[in-house]
Amino acid sequence: MKARGPTKSATAFRTISEVSSDLDVPQHVLRFWEGKFPQLRPLKRGGGRRYYRPEDVDLLRQIQNLLYGEGYTIKGVQRLLKDGKVDDDPEARRMEETPDEPYVPDTFEAVPIEAAMPSLGGEEGAPVVALDGLSDTIRQAIAQALDELKEARLLLALGEEKEIREV
Repeated sequence: MKARGPTKSATAFRTISEVSSDLDVPQHVLRFWEGKFPQLRPLKRGGGRRYYRPEDVDLLRQIQNLLYGEGYTIKGVQRLLKDGKVDDDPEARRMEETPDEPYVPDTFEAVPIEAAMPSLGGEEGAPVVALDGLSDTIRQAIAQALDELKEARLLLALGEEKEIREV
């Protein structure tokens, strides 16, 4: 719902309700983004009322596009802002991603349970996952995660045993 009446000039400051309406983003989301993106600093007047400068509104549009349009996570947008890559072409941004960083999709597809819970430790009956082509860093991270999962499984098993004995 757009505000009625005369429209403001492009250089005019805007209230949070005006920005919320223009971007079709709830006000609480705009406040949340202020906490996540330090580059976003609207002026605050008496009573804590926010006034967004035109550059704040432009930044909010870019954040909105990156989050909702291009599918970036908040952490990903924070990294882009920190690296100064927000104004770049989206395709150029994707091409610049370093190959050392593993690709992590923003959404997950349904996979068979065998693929979702691979075994690297060679447990009997568990599927084995090929680790060909992975860097040593990623292999170490996977091994560490596996150790932590095994430890958690052991703690759960011990907790269940203790519960059974107490009953």
